[in-house]
Amino acid sequence: MDLPSCTQDPQTIEDNSPVYVGTEEDFKKCQRMTAVVHDREVVIFYHKGEYHAMDIRCYHSGGPLHLGEIEDFDGRTCIVCPWHKYKITLSTGEGLYQSINPKDPSAVPKWCSKGVKQRIHTVTVKNGHIYVTLSKASDFKCDSDFYATGQFKVIQRPSTLRKVPNFKNI
Repeated sequence: MDLPSCTQDPQTIEDNSPVYVGTEEDFKKCQRMTAVVHDREVVIFYHKGEYHAMDIRCYHSGGPLHLGEIEDFDGRTCIVCPWHKYKITLSTGEGLYQSINPKDPSAVPKWCSKGVKQRIHTVTVKNGHIYVTLSKASDFKCDSDFYATGQFKVIQRPSTLRKVPNFKNI
């Protein structure tokens, strides 16, 4: 599946500034897009009227989350990694798993959290334009950080960049 993507030169803006990734119209058509935000690859989802952004590679082994399916588990909306079926909540980045009490033969499996494993980022909508602001990697260590940059990149940077609206001027 080819997804639209957009990039902005990371050397011309601050690492914590919002980066333009598309229009609301773009997202309503395709439901997800990939982008390079300050040299970090992210996937942005539009699901049930809400925007979510996270690192593009799964925390477990670098699976391509932009190719995963979105499903609900116990009332939590998740992206399911296409490689190993890891479930990651769109809103918090928590990894989910099913647990059962082995000492209780009548126990029913329940969904539990592994904690935040996937770094999520802030999505802002301003005058129909969508921007992503990276979460600060210095605030906490996240398992997905390992696959977020360097040799694991999946998005190829185009040789020319398109002109994008400046967040401050909109």
